[in-house]
Formats: sequence, structure tokens, C-alpha cells
Amino acid sequence: MTARPPVRAADIAGFDALIDARSPAEFTLDHIPGAINCPVLDDEERRIVGTLYHQQGAFEARRVGGAMVAANLARHLREQFADRPANWRPLVYCWRGGLRSGSMVNWLRLVGWDAQQLAGGYKSWRRHVIERIAQACPALPLVVLCGATGSAKTRLLHRMAEGGAQVLDLEGLARHRGSLLGALRGVPQPSQKHFETLLAAQIETFDLTRPVFTEGESPRIGRIALPPQLVERMRAAPCVEVQATPDARLAYLLRDYADLGEDREALAQLMAHFKESQGKATVQRWQDWARAGDLRALFDELMRLHYDPHYARSQATHFRRWEERVVVLADDLSEASMAKLAEQLRNVASRIGA
Repeated sequence: MTARPPVRAADIAGFDALIDARSPAEFTLDHIPGAINCPVLDDEERRIVGTLYHQQGAFEARRVGGAMVAANLARHLREQFADRPANWRPLVYCWRGGLRSGSMVNWLRLVGWDAQQLAGGYKSWRRHVIERIAQACPALPLVVLCGATGSAKTRLLHRMAEGGAQVLDLEGLARHRGSLLGALRGVPQPSQKHFETLLAAQIETFDLTRPVFTEGESPRIGRIALPPQLVERMRAAPCVEVQATPDARLAYLLRDYADLGEDREALAQLMAHFKESQGKATVQRWQDWARAGDLRALFDELMRLHYDPHYARSQATHFRRWEERVVVLADDLSEASMAKLAEQLRNVASRIGA
């Protein structure tokens, strides 16, 4: 019988299903997009087997672990795989392409399915992600959308995408609004690895003959670090700046950050981070406003005293083509105005090129 060639990360699309045989905790940390988690060992079972391996050796770990694996595989066959047709072709992976995925593949083949194992497992996928980001980022035809805090950049990117523009929404992938106050209430950020997996998947969808719009970001979004190749590409890209009036920006911030008023004490505690740059008296005033729920007064001063001066200092330093930027003026950032403004921004791409 002719040996099958190993299945590589680039071959994933040719299968009917992608099965992650690792534990739920490993799957949550990061997984290949589109994979379903069917663990051969759950988190507690994996801990038990690992402890046995270190304390009593490989045989005892395999004896006990084998019974757990068999029970879990039987459950998956009864439940998750019960309705799969005879010609089903799943691809299975674990951490290194070893015993866990191998056990599942053997059982699925015994049933009659053409199951295969991802060579090198998740580790090979991880190398694939890192390589794709490093190779693809320097070629991205980026156009960087800039604007002071409250300029509705993320919302405009969404509207541009709805209109057919190619958009790389880094804050969306990072699940964070990109500033000290940017954490999304009740929404944790992904792991660094999963962010990079999502980024690589998004990059793969782009047509490199058309511009890709993204927001001007610092090297970190919350606790997520952007790949250095992407940061460098952003720094060299042409820029479009939304220059919105202070009143329009304040109105937008009061809508977009309204959730911060739901926990006034937590907001007040966040203000303590500004003590070094703003002084105790200013921070005390901000904390008082936060506790009173006076977001209008708080956001107005945050813009004028902190975010606007920082923005003015940083743009020319961070973006090498800043002096060439195209400016789009806005005195209204309401939802009703977004479509027209997004259309203006899409049109400027043809004027500045990437």
C-alpha cells in the first residue's frame, strides 16, 4: 500500500472537517480557525495523565490514559460524529501530531472514514501563522486611518467594510478599543497566539491589488502586541486623517464609551493611571466626575488635557508619510452621517495610493 504524503498546514482546506483533539484549555488559548474541539482527554484527565507520567512512568500513564481516551472517543462517535456520512474526510490535530490525534485517527479509520492527521500538529500550524504574518505584512497595501480620540475611526472602518472596502480591524481582532479606557466590559481579550491566528486568517482574504484600510495603532492594543512587521508596514503607509470638531468627537465618545458609566468606581480607579502626567489635583477632579457619572465633563477634559496633546506629538513621529496625509473634515459623527463620511474616505484611496 502506498504511503500517504503528510498533511501540511497549507492542505487544511481540502478536508470536510477540522478536529482539534487537544483539551478545552488548549483549544481556548488558540486553535486553527474553523476547528471543532473534540478532546481525547479533558483538562483534568490531561493533568492526571501528566502527573502519572512524571511520578510512575510512561506505561502507567498510558494504561490509565488509554481508558480515558477510549471513553471519550466512544462518546464522540455516539454524539459529535453520529451523523457523518461514509465519505466524510476529517483532518485531526493535537499538540505535536502525536498520540492524541493518532488515537482518534485510528478509531475513525476503523469506522471507515478517510481520517488523516495534521503533520506536526498545532505546533506546525503555529509556525505557519508566524511565517505567513512575516511574509505577508510587508506586502500589504495599507492606508492608515488616523484621527484624534473620538474621531469614530473604528466605526468608520466598519462602514467602509460594509461598502466594499478591504478593512483590517485590529481593535476588533484584539477585542479592545486601543486606549487606557479601551477594555470592553465583560469581553476578555484573546490570547496573543489566537490574535495572531485571527490576523493571519484575515490577511489571507485580502486582494493585494486593492487598498487595505486600517486604523493607526500603537505597537500594543491592550495587552496584545502587534507583530513588528505589521507595525513597520503601518509606519511606512500613506495616511488619511479624520479631523472632526471637538463637539462632534465628544458626542461620539459619550455614545461609544457609555458603558464606562456602568461601574463608576472602576472608572474612577482607572483615572489614577494619569497621576504622573496630569498631577493629583486634576486626577482627583476626574475621579470625582467619574464617581458622579459626569462623563461629559470627564471626557471633555481627558480629550483636551491628555489625548489631544499626545496625538499631536505622536503622529509625525510614528507615521513617516504624515506630512503627505489627506485630511477629511467632519463636524458630525452621528450614525446618520457615517455612510457619507465612509464614502469620502474610500474615495481618497485612489488619490494617495498605497
